[in-house]
This record gives sequence, structure tokens and C-alpha cells, in this order.
Amino acid sequence: MSYQKYNPKRESQYAPKQSIILTPPDKTVMVVVAFLVTIGIISIFSASAPKCMELGQNPAHYALFQLFFLVIGLIGMKFFISYDYKNLILWTMPITIVVVVALLLVAFTPLGVTVNESRRWLNVGFTNLQPSEFAKFAVVLLMSSAFCRNSKIFESAKWVYFIPVLVMVALIYKQPNLSMVILLGMTSLIIWLSSGGPLKLVITLGAAGFAFAVTMVTTALNGLSFFIKPYQLTRITTWLNPEQYALTSGYQIIQALTAFATGNFWGVGFGNSKQKLYWLPESHTDFIFAVIGEELGWLGCILVIGLFWTLIHRGLIIASRCPDMYGKLLAVGITFSIGFQAFLNISVATSFLPATGVPLPFISYGGSSLMVSLWMIGVLLNISKKRVKKIRVKSNVRFL
Repeated sequence: MSYQKYNPKRESQYAPKQSIILTPPDKTVMVVVAFLVTIGIISIFSASAPKCMELGQNPAHYALFQLFFLVIGLIGMKFFISYDYKNLILWTMPITIVVVVALLLVAFTPLGVTVNESRRWLNVGFTNLQPSEFAKFAVVLLMSSAFCRNSKIFESAKWVYFIPVLVMVALIYKQPNLSMVILLGMTSLIIWLSSGGPLKLVITLGAAGFAFAVTMVTTALNGLSFFIKPYQLTRITTWLNPEQYALTSGYQIIQALTAFATGNFWGVGFGNSKQKLYWLPESHTDFIFAVIGEELGWLGCILVIGLFWTLIHRGLIIASRCPDMYGKLLAVGITFSIGFQAFLNISVATSFLPATGVPLPFISYGGSSLMVSLWMIGVLLNISKKRVKKIRVKSNVRFL
């Protein structure tokens, strides 16, 4: 029997190897997003057509404008699918600076546009953009970069990521846009928790925050308002008893609930909603889910909720399969940001939560929301292409 002399290089050829291979983007996510965007376009057309005709515009005015931003969003999504997500670390600060500058322009220059007593939009000439929507992407990038190595908070090197987040939150709160502040704060908390942050501390902070909020609301209802503004208190009192304010602040939620009741199980049929004609304000933006409920019924609502649930499920699976912590945190942050925003919008439309001003991702009219959501999905799809595969090759060669 002959023996070969030991050679480390030759032995390494037969040793078990672990390599990263690329697979196609997650098809389930792509199909779900395609369905959501399609439902959004047809729902915007249905909900906004009466308003457009009343103003003497093309009935498809809002739907066509949404299609324009859809094209931009798809171009960006295609780019992020092909662009290695690990390189986004290099672009985190430039993207953040652009968002902060845009928020400053909204707050302190004539370019800021005020709608319904909220200064949230930036006039860019041919349309208005909402920088707070772009802040969602920036916060996910910042927090993922901060915690990709460890979950420690009190490190001097990490304040370069925390300070921009605090600046954005402060500028968005000034607009005012409390719902977006809550979304950004919750997204940051979930990313930190996913990086290994202690669950007990999160529960403690959550309980303390809940107790503080209840205390502030209770004192405000008794006439002692410290942190809650008058319009926010009105939303809370309206939510607790909308019938009492049926002709004022509770009018919109009453009409939304009427739309759901009218739709029943099967719905009244696409395009046949009556609430969108004159009774339901913001029917193509914040309360578009109510129009879907009236026209497509309970089945349509379950379809939309099921699509978002599937998107969240696949996003968490993509995060669990990612081989590096940065990609995991990006996937978790993107998934939670989109999923939690959908939860807020649907909860408001069904009167489960007090009124807020967040759109329904992929569905509500709004170019900023649609573009940012598609771009973040592009990053998520890029992460889904990364897999770890163990390759084992057995050898019959004996070494001496």
C-alpha cells in the first residue's frame, strides 16, 4: 500500500468548505409587492376620480401621477437589487445629510409646504416631496451601521450615528408629525433589540413609556396638558367617543366606519363606493383602506392584510438567513418599518388607534412613500440573494 506525503494545500482541497452563493431575489416578496402596488394604483384611481372630475381634471390624474413615481421607485428598486447592500455603509452618511438638509428646508425656508396645519412637504417645483418618508430609510441605515458589531449603546464611536437620528426626530416632531416620530423610534428600538439588546431592558423601557403616556393622556383629559398638544388631545378624545364629534373631528372616522359597514363581506364592487363621493375626506391617501373595505368588502381587507403579513414573514426569514449581522439588521429594520406603518394606517382607518397621518405603504397616494418603500424592498431583495451553503467533499486519499 502506497502513501502520499502530507501536503496542507492538498488536504485543504478535501476539507469541508463554507462558501456564500448568490441566488435569485425572493420571488414571494416580489409577487407580494407587485400585488400591493397594483391594488394601490386601481384603488387610487377609484377613490380620486370623483374629486378629479369635480375639479375639472382628468379622472386618472392622481393615478397617473402615482404611476410616474412608481417608475422612479422601480428604477431605484432595480438598482438596489443589483447593488451589494454591504456597500450601503459607505453611503449612510451622505444619504443622512441629504435627508437632514431636506428637513431643514421644510422647517426654516419658504420651500416648506403646510397642509392641514402640518408643515411636512418640500416644494421641488413640479411636485411636493415628504422628507420624513426618506428619514425611514436613513434611520434603518444608521441604526444597522451602529449595531452591526455589537449592541452596546454607550460607545463614543456610535454617537456619530445617534446624533443624526435625534436631529431628524426633532425636526419631524416640529412639523408636527408624531406618528412618524413613533415609527422611527420603534424601528430604532427593534434594530437594537435584534442586534442583541437585552430584552428585559426593552420591556422595562416599554412599560415605563406606556405608563408615562397613560399618565400624560390622563392629566391632559383633566385639563393639565404638558407634552400633549391641543390637536393631539382632540384626536384622543375623538377616538374615545367619535359619535360625540360626528360633525367635527369625528366626522372622518365615522364615515370610514360607515364605508366598512356598507362593504360587508363581498363589497359593493370596484368603483361603486359612495363614501368617496362627498363624505370621506382623504379617501385616496390616509383612508384609502376604508374605500377598499367598501368596494371589495371583508375579503378585500383580508387580502391586503394577508399580503402585508406575508411580506413581514418573508422579510424575517430573509433576515434569519443572512450570513452577516449588518444584512440581518437591515432586513429587520426594513421589514418592521413597512409592516408597522401598515399596521398604524389600518388601525386608524378601523378606529383601533387614534388618527395619525401615515400612509398605507404601496397603496396610499403619495410619491415619497411609494418611492422609499420600493427602494427599501430593493435592498431587502438584495439581501435575499445572499445564502450560506456548506459543501462537503469526501476523500479516499490517505495521508501519512
